[in-house]
Amino acid sequence: MQITGKCHCGAISYTAQVDPARVVVCHCADCQQFSGAPFRAVVPTPVENVALTGQPRHYVKVAESGNRRAQAFCAECGTQLYATEADQPQVLNLRLGCVNERAQLPPQRQIWCESAMPWLDGLAALPLHAKGPASPQLAL
Repeated sequence: MQITGKCHCGAISYTAQVDPARVVVCHCADCQQFSGAPFRAVVPTPVENVALTGQPRHYVKVAESGNRRAQAFCAECGTQLYATEADQPQVLNLRLGCVNERAQLPPQRQIWCESAMPWLDGLAALPLHAKGPASPQLAL
């Protein structure tokens, strides 16, 4: 599947070819902290499948496994773009939040579920609003 994506400010954009069957949600503590959210969704693709415009900054994190992972982000707006091998990038784990076609890429598996927030299952029962809290409530 051909996708496009960009950071929030638009300084970095990309096109990529991805396999929708490879979309994953990660619940590890690092993904929670990096994303500022209870989990992070990614779609991995070989580096040669991505055409990037702009220059991301990189922060190298040593994972629990000992692997060095480069976290790429926009230096202007801070948008997390992807993670990859620190020394010789082979695969870019594109952050789904940056992908324009993200609604068409449902996760196919979840990992690091021992770190998942215990309240995630209850989200479906909460009131839904179309936009902000003052907007009309949607039917469940």
